[in-house]
Amino acid sequence: MFPMDGALIIDKPAGMTSHDVVARVRQLMGERRVGHTGTLDPFATGVLVVLVGRATRLAQYLSGAEKEYEAVIRLGYATDTGDVTGKRLECKEDFTAETQRAQSLRREDVETALAALRGEIEQIPPMYSAKKIAGRKLYELARRGEEVERKPVRVIISSFEALAHDGPLLARNDDGSHDLTVRVVCSAGTYIRTLAEDFGQQLGLGAHVAALRRTRAGRFTIADAFTLERLSELAESAKIGPALISPDAAISHLPAVSLSADEVSRSLHGVDMQIEDAQASDWPDGQAVRMRDADGDLVAVGIYDEGRKTLHPKVVITNE
Repeated sequence: MFPMDGALIIDKPAGMTSHDVVARVRQLMGERRVGHTGTLDPFATGVLVVLVGRATRLAQYLSGAEKEYEAVIRLGYATDTGDVTGKRLECKEDFTAETQRAQSLRREDVETALAALRGEIEQIPPMYSAKKIAGRKLYELARRGEEVERKPVRVIISSFEALAHDGPLLARNDDGSHDLTVRVVCSAGTYIRTLAEDFGQQLGLGAHVAALRRTRAGRFTIADAFTLERLSELAESAKIGPALISPDAAISHLPAVSLSADEVSRSLHGVDMQIEDAQASDWPDGQAVRMRDADGDLVAVGIYDEGRKTLHPKVVITNE
């Protein structure tokens, strides 16, 4: 096939796991080393950053990126998974009463509930998640009817706002439940299902996520994404190159230094590189830095030692 290194931005379809997407890319690329930088639930769609070849070594510099989503929160009842794939949970009161309360919600009520969940908040990871506790995935325990204590995690909700697409703020469904479309910008590790449930609690209503689409991961947006069908077409015609983002461009949010030919050779052997004060004037200790050759290709990612004024090649990408 065609060995390549870099990142692919995939528009994940509903019904596939993130692992399914990785397996499909592995097949299309003819490359065993393929991984992703942030799981999307099977029912969710949108931006999935997939790393190929030696670029898989860069996952640690991408997985913590800020995420953006568009979601539909269904008000009226909760589910055991927190999303549309789960079983409906019994309401604390009659379902009709819940739907009537949803019907009577004012825009001010919705805005107040949204505002209460912006900023730095704590979330308890849902049982139906891939998070591991004592080496066991929570969703595996949940499927066996087990529930374990989970420690809350701190996340940042930079934006949580209602979107009205040429219609009312709340769209009524045939069963009496109501849908609210929202936009969320959040830190990595945020559970949108938990955010939807907490939003419902703010309103005194059961709630779950009815639809979820990731529109951005770090600097990569849905406009950058390829469907698997399109990727397959490009692979069949051996034109997949333009879809691949170079390792250097994939982590362009990191500062960079240019290396001489001698420095490239030394870096490939793990030798630290001395850094001038002017180059690192605003770098904190431990800053990850792109180390590039004369052509602008990524050689390694170095870690800055402020005390010694050196870069240590931590992740080497190219070969001699």
